Amino acid sequence: MEMATGTHRRDKFRELVRLLAVHETAEEEVVHPAVRDLAGGEPVVEARLGEEHRAKELLSTLDKMGTEADGFDTLLVQLREDVLAHAEHEEHEEFPLLRRELSDERRRAMASTAKTAEAIAPTRPHPGVEGSTANLLLGPPIAIMDRARDAIRSALGR
Repeated sequence: MEMATGTHRRDKFRELVRLLAVHETAEEEVVHPAVRDLAGGEPVVEARLGEEHRAKELLSTLDKMGTEADGFDTLLVQLREDVLAHAEHEEHEEFPLLRRELSDERRRAMASTAKTAEAIAPTRPHPGVEGSTANLLLGPPIAIMDRARDAIRSALGR
């Protein structure tokens, strides 16, 4: 995306927004509740939710700015650094808890559930909608609006 220009850059950015939005929703609905239930899991989940909230705010700002705006590239670098740090925290803090406490079968079931959650998740970031309860209550109507907006944009070539 960093090398792309014009409409190709815009399209690549929208795909990045969609990928991050659906991924984080699945984490918030499936992974975080499981970790929260484990000994020592609550502070780990709270820290990840804080990171996700900040990333959603930054992603929303970037989306509103547009890929050609002054300052977009600077914020995009910040987003990349934040996302990579978030992934590292998951790898070193969340996933070891899950591997230690949950069976292979349970983790496979969670992976399947996460894929289903991604298929119906909102496609845009929504700061303030973090956590399983918020996603389960607000996610479906937000997802419908996001997906309708995506379809309209696609039909109009924007």
